Amino acid sequence: MAYKVDFKTVSEEGLESSPFKSALAGLRANEARYFWNKYKHEFITVPASEDSDTLNWIETILKERDMIFPYKALEVSSFEVEGIKMAYVFYENGLSVNVMYSIEDSGKRAVGFKLSEGMEIPPEFEGKFKFARQKSKLAGEIRGSFFVIKGSYL
Repeated sequence: MAYKVDFKTVSEEGLESSPFKSALAGLRANEARYFWNKYKHEFITVPASEDSDTLNWIETILKERDMIFPYKALEVSSFEVEGIKMAYVFYENGLSVNVMYSIEDSGKRAVGFKLSEGMEIPPEFEGKFKFARQKSKLAGEIRGSFFVIKGSYL
């Protein structure tokens, strides 16, 4: 069932099984606020079990860096704004992965990672990525990193 993320009233709906459900809900709301403020786009998620295409697309791109996560995917989101295909997956362990994929070949393409406040850096990232910190009223402290996508995945 689709869930319209409300960034004014943060809800843990769909994330209840995560030990970081409150921080992960704040992270999801932070993304919703960004897309509303920048594009006037409503951020909608669905259970990962209802959208295997989005999850498979993200996982295919992650293999470019030999990244295969053993974590349970709770929710996904996929949409297009201003010529950019966006896709998100929120994992039970507090990790959020997003893909920004410009439709035009000359555009930017990257995978972003965000860690919920309080979670440890997963072993798949150690020694491979440095994480920048940012403060968010909705999500507390967010640690994030990214890599540029080299291949073609449309």
